[in-house]
Formats: sequence, C-alpha cells, structure tokens
Amino acid sequence: MESLELNNFWRDRPTFVTGATGLVGSWLVRRLLEAKAELVCLVRDWVPQSELVQTRLVDRIRVVRGDVRDQALLERILGEYEIDTVIHLAAQTIVPIANRNPITTFETNIGGTWILLEACRRSPTIKQIVLASSDKAYGNQEILPYDEETPLQGRHPYDVSKSCADLIAQSYATTYSLPVVITRCGNFYGGGDLNWNRIIPGTIRSIIRGQRPIIRSDGQFVRDYFYVEDGAAAYMLLAEQLAQNSNLWGQAFNFSNEIQITVLELVEKILSLLQSNLKPDIHNEASHEIRRQYLSAAKARDILGWHPLFTLEEGLQRTIDWYTNFLGASR
Repeated sequence: MESLELNNFWRDRPTFVTGATGLVGSWLVRRLLEAKAELVCLVRDWVPQSELVQTRLVDRIRVVRGDVRDQALLERILGEYEIDTVIHLAAQTIVPIANRNPITTFETNIGGTWILLEACRRSPTIKQIVLASSDKAYGNQEILPYDEETPLQGRHPYDVSKSCADLIAQSYATTYSLPVVITRCGNFYGGGDLNWNRIIPGTIRSIIRGQRPIIRSDGQFVRDYFYVEDGAAAYMLLAEQLAQNSNLWGQAFNFSNEIQITVLELVEKILSLLQSNLKPDIHNEASHEIRRQYLSAAKARDILGWHPLFTLEEGLQRTIDWYTNFLGASR
C-alpha cells in the first residue's frame, strides 16, 4: 500500500476530525500528526483516560468543544479554519446502548451525519470527506461475505443508524457532487478502547485480573475484527486517493482482514496469547444482534491497492501489550 505521505500530501493540510477521543480517532490523530497535518478536532465529552489525552496528543491539536449535531458550530469550524479534508468518525457505537436508547443513537449517527454533510456542502474549501459507516449497515444477510453491492438493510437500532447515514452520504455525493467516500469496517479493536463491555478489552482486563472472561452471547457469533491502526491508515489512504480520483465520490469500501472467527475462538486466542488457563464464562444473553458478519475487501485491494498492515495475531498482541501497560499503570 503506497501512501502519498512521501509526497507531503498531509503536510500543513487543514484537516477536521470528529470523534477524536474515540478508539479509532485517537490513533488517526497520531498518524495525521506524524504526517504533519494541521488538525482541528471536535470533542463533545472530555475523556481523560482516552489515548488522545493520555499521550498528550491533545496538546498538539486545535480542540473545539461541541456536538456534531450543531450545524452552526460545524459551519464556523469549516469556515474559520479553512478546512480542506474532513474525516467523520463521531458516533454512538455501542450496540446494547443503541438497543436500550435508540433515540440518542439515531440523533447522533443519522442526524449528526446529515448536519455535517450539509455544513460541508456550504463550505467552499472542502475537497475530501471520509465518512465512517460500518459492516452493520448491511444488516443480516444470507449471502456472505458482504461486498459493496450487498443491500443496506439494517433492522436493529444501531444497524439502521448506519444504513441511514451511509445512504445519506451517497445522496449528498450524487445530488450535490459532494466529494465524500464511505468506509465499512468490521469491529474495531486496539489499545485505548475503554468500553469494557466490548469483548476484546473486557476479556483482556478480566484475564489480567485473574478473572474468567465473560461472553454475553453463546460464543458462536461470527464477526470481523479489524485492528485500529489498520483503520486509521485506511482512512488516510482513502482521503489521499479521493484527492486524485473524482470517480470515487459516493463510493463505499469495505476494509477487513477477511477472517471468519467466532467470539469464543477470539477469546481463546487472547487466553492463549496471555498464557492463561482460565475458562470463559458464557452467559448466552445477547439479543437483537446479527449472528454472522464478515466482509470482502476485494474492492479496496483492487482499486486502492490496500492491504492490512497487521495480522489478527499481531493486532491482538499489540492490543494486549497496551492494556498490560495501561492496567499496570492504573493499579
């Protein structure tokens, strides 16, 4: 995967990132700073434990406090900082929370998307927009793996929010020629994810503490797991490619290691990497979740020349190292 960083694509480029304190956002900010971008980040809630704050990356960016649903604020940011490139990651990403409280998920994930895109439409400086959708946008499908031609048919609240946001982005590209491209990635994992109900950080923390890792489902749900540093690199590659090729406007790209793995198999891999003899505690309580999901990344490989930088085992080991250090420091 050849990056245009060698040609100083990002150097001094005014770049706006939403969701910068989130899992992917923090690692994306790190890579963008290494590439010398001029960063402006929208932050709603201050998260002192986030990777962005803990590593003091926050001291090297412009931070605007506010909500992605505030169109006047977004228009001010895009105008005053003469933003060139937008990477939109802000979202409510936790499936159980979406099931319990769908309204805030819809307002943030759907409303936040169209409000940001409308602000971009009104801004004369915008040249590239990369918008994070999800494999959940596809909903439950009989034919797997998902490719980019698979219909978007979410049924549960989080999945619907991603289907809608994805289609809205496509409509802005088609109707208004907005230079937006869409990513559909699997379940992100990596250091800095402090949502302990998620399977990977929760499992690692339990094992480090000598506790049996909890599996909410029956352990047989199949998911795509995508390492966070691969995600950050993919977002940047898309923006670089978008700058060269207007044919990408409105297109979507899957990013995946293309590995089928059950939740139980994933937990067993983590147990093995941590050399633990603990047995998982299977609760079998999950509901309103899709049973099998995995992606084809053939389009990204063929059109973008993309490939993942890390295998699943490499990503898990780097993640385990991060949490071992973090939890050791916490203790």
